[in-house]
Amino acid sequence: MHIPFLTALVGGLFSARTAAQNTGGVSCTVTASGGDDGPTFVDAVQRCDSVTIPRETTLSIATRMDMTGLKNKNIDLLGTVKFTSNMTYWMNNGFPFEFQDQITFWIVGGENILINGGGTIDGSGQVWYDAFATNSTLLRPILLTLYQATDVVVKNIAMINSPEWTNFVNEGKNVVYDGINISAVSTSNNLAKNTDGWDIYRSDSIAIINSNINNGDDCVSLKPNSTNIIASDLYCNGSHGISVGSLGQYAGVYDIVENFTSTNVQMYNAQNGARIKAFAGPGVGGGIVKNISFSFFTEGNVDNPLIVDQCYMTNATECTAYPSNVYIQDVTFANFKGTSSGKKNSVVASLACSPDSRCNNITVNDIFLEPPSADGKATYSCQNVNITGNAANLFGDCATT
Repeated sequence: MHIPFLTALVGGLFSARTAAQNTGGVSCTVTASGGDDGPTFVDAVQRCDSVTIPRETTLSIATRMDMTGLKNKNIDLLGTVKFTSNMTYWMNNGFPFEFQDQITFWIVGGENILINGGGTIDGSGQVWYDAFATNSTLLRPILLTLYQATDVVVKNIAMINSPEWTNFVNEGKNVVYDGINISAVSTSNNLAKNTDGWDIYRSDSIAIINSNINNGDDCVSLKPNSTNIIASDLYCNGSHGISVGSLGQYAGVYDIVENFTSTNVQMYNAQNGARIKAFAGPGVGGGIVKNISFSFFTEGNVDNPLIVDQCYMTNATECTAYPSNVYIQDVTFANFKGTSSGKKNSVVASLACSPDSRCNNITVNDIFLEPPSADGKATYSCQNVNITGNAANLFGDCATT
């Protein structure tokens, strides 16, 4: 559905990147000083057209980094950017974002920016995982935030040990992440929680492709006002899935997610596979989810391989009395195969909508999902939704004839 958009976006941005690399501008190299390398790194990016962090170099970042207002910049990250584990400093000095009360280590913004090179960004997350286990109100920094950034490529980078979300795209446009390897895994008994791979918010034309994600929350999450988004050719392990939402959380706010394609996804040992979630109940907001395509998902040991939850965080009684004001329409699930975890017994797919026709034009084609037991029969559950497609009969009375 959106492949022409993806081709144009990636091709255009990579052409711009090549042109920027060939301008012959000022080049700088940043090496480790033995102290806080943050100010030197920020200064170099502001002054120089191209900045290189050499292989075998680890920059220690002890202060927050503001790299906004950039134009035509290349950051060749061959070595490592490692944030210190000084929790007190970061909690008090991380850049704040009002949306869901977030803070971040590092902000990059401007236009025509390339970050690549095969290097690593390390968030020193273990201290945060352990502390959060005893204090769930702890503010934890996002590893990398693109803020008001246009025409950006982040390519061939490892992102490890993020304290919370790994990537946050806020008010971005024309952004490509390609060949990103994310790992946020605790080495103690305390889980690495809320370590989303990507959270997209108020952004348009974003592509996340050819990447591996091993984490403890959403692989990719589309927050409010995300449009024209691609998430393709991804391997996700341990995650909460490819998620549209959650939406409609805040009273008086209208959330939009339109034109999203997720295809060629491998999802293993996860809570969810492909998911759409919206709040219901009293005092919530509204919105629209429209023109969504999930296709060619291969799944193994996933609690909910395919799920629409229009009563998210709301019990059945409240959802009936106060249906979701986030309308869901024009959604396709196609070419799903694999196994559930059995946590939901035999249920392998669930399409649960609020009453009063809040879901429309839901299509399911070529769905081959099974519970883990070899002799178990898969159950497909549904409520308040009419379903079309060659797999609609799996959902019983919800199938549209």
